[in-house]
Amino acid sequence: MTIHTGHPFLDPEPDPVRRFRGRLGGTVTLVTAGDDASRAGLTVSSLMVANGEPARVLALVDPDSDLADVVGRTGRAVVQLLSWAHRDLAEAFAGTAPAPGGPFRTAPFEETPWGPRLADAATWAGVRSESAVEVGWSLLLTLAVEQVTIGTDDQPLVHRRGRYVRP
Repeated sequence: MTIHTGHPFLDPEPDPVRRFRGRLGGTVTLVTAGDDASRAGLTVSSLMVANGEPARVLALVDPDSDLADVVGRTGRAVVQLLSWAHRDLAEAFAGTAPAPGGPFRTAPFEETPWGPRLADAATWAGVRSESAVEVGWSLLLTLAVEQVTIGTDDQPLVHRRGRYVRP
């Protein structure tokens, strides 16, 4: 038997998409889209990442949501992972908490080529819309990953069984 000083299966060139996918399990995700004409966002819990060339984010959203309309119009979106400090923001984008002036006024956002991005989101992906297909009562958005930024995510906002839990 050989004793290794490091992890024997550690990828010497980490794949950012794989690292992004590895951070998802239960982490609250905010998907935003828009431009000067209009912006929309929604907390999305039914989401997965499929690696490949390109990698894809598969997200189930309400077909009547503003987010579905704006992604359909612009063809782009930002998928960002929220932290514990973003609990109120998550509720505002879910439509379960008041957001005077709209949820985009509850935190600073910066413009990217894919739409508005939460300024302090440590981990996020810029995506391009490939398709939108009705699945059950939802709309399945297939989003090709064009940019990934991986942060430390020390305090992820985790949602389990109807409530937030502190990691």
